[in-house]
Amino acid sequence: MTQQSNLSRRQLLTAAGAGLIIVPASVAGASSAGASTRAAAPAAAPYPSRTVLTGAQRAAADGWSALAGQKVGIITNPTGILTNLRTIVDEMHEAGTVDIVGVFGPEHGFRGTAQAGDSEGTHTDPRTGLTVYDAYGAGAAKMEQLFRTAGVETVVFDIQDAGARFYTYIWTMYTAMRAAAATGARFVVLDRPNPLGGKAFGPMMTTKYTSGVGAKEIVQAHGMTVGELARFFDGEFLTADAGRRLTELSVIEVSGWRRDMPYAATGLPWVMPSPNMPTPDTALVYPGTGMFEGTNLSEGRGTTRPFELIGAPYVDYRWAERLAALDLPGVGFREAYFTPTFNKHLNTVCGGVQVHITDTRTFDAIRVGVEMLVAARALYKDFVWRYDSYDPARPYWIDKLTGSTRLRDQITAGAGADEVIGAWQAELREFDARRKQYLIYRGPAA
Repeated sequence: MTQQSNLSRRQLLTAAGAGLIIVPASVAGASSAGASTRAAAPAAAPYPSRTVLTGAQRAAADGWSALAGQKVGIITNPTGILTNLRTIVDEMHEAGTVDIVGVFGPEHGFRGTAQAGDSEGTHTDPRTGLTVYDAYGAGAAKMEQLFRTAGVETVVFDIQDAGARFYTYIWTMYTAMRAAAATGARFVVLDRPNPLGGKAFGPMMTTKYTSGVGAKEIVQAHGMTVGELARFFDGEFLTADAGRRLTELSVIEVSGWRRDMPYAATGLPWVMPSPNMPTPDTALVYPGTGMFEGTNLSEGRGTTRPFELIGAPYVDYRWAERLAALDLPGVGFREAYFTPTFNKHLNTVCGGVQVHITDTRTFDAIRVGVEMLVAARALYKDFVWRYDSYDPARPYWIDKLTGSTRLRDQITAGAGADEVIGAWQAELREFDARRKQYLIYRGPAA
């Protein structure tokens, strides 16, 4: 992206191509069909040599004209940046061309000062003087109230997603979409690449186990950008949940990205979407090793490699040996020892493994996670599933992460990874077929 400073606005727009999708509710079906045809088209080269530009960068290059004449509410966090590494809110505010009536902070907050499960609260941003509303944990009714209080006419969403169903930003977006449908506000997504690529993996969420880490029925690694997800949510869920679809949904596309392109090939800077997502490799392993949040093993929080270091005080060298013997594609397992500085097993030495990705093209995070769970359950009598007494009807966190009791029941009963993974293949195929009409970007995985 070092060439960015040498590109004129005209050159940027030429490179970007036509990427603004306007989806009025009345014509969304026709638009979706076009997207499906485009997404399925084959690409000639492994990775295009042109620069990847985010939706935010393209909107900025056009002087934010897509937001002109509207009272704008922005849902973003530290990932909502341009190639100059400045946040879109600061850029819009200083440009003076966008009427920002409020910023809405998700989990971890607008400026990113809060840890997991926390927010910054409603406050006045000291840099811009704008009101920042606390949107973390807000339901649709609360979000609607916030939009009405701020006088929002256009909602802008710009957050880098991690690609897993239990990463909460996509549910903040869906809640905001419901609120926008209720208020008649326009909804604009400044799109960014999915760091996992464009292929869907994993089990389906079931209605009984929906929660803040999986509010609707999608699979565990959805394989869509947030722009594509917004189209999917609008077409599949909003009418039932909000009584109507969005008045207008606009996706300002990423240019130069394909579904099979790893994040490292984009040339885009990686900004931590949350405190425990420090690198693109963290995002790659997260849909699988994130399941260890549902056990008594540390998922590496409180270390410098969260979700890559997994272990517990009772784990020894046998786990790494068993996992290495599986010879899984695209991954290696190193025997590791670590001491978390917060969260599970605080200040206690844990034995375990570090997950090393050796080939992003063949690495399957969810299979890796399942194989790790199966082996840990078989090796260690001290392995237990996390039990939350505050939710006696659904006490096991792993069920909320995976969408049902099935994975926990199978592994507890001694099932192998092939049996566990095989159980969700039919629902995965159905989801994959259903999402195709909402896809935007090209690539073999579409």
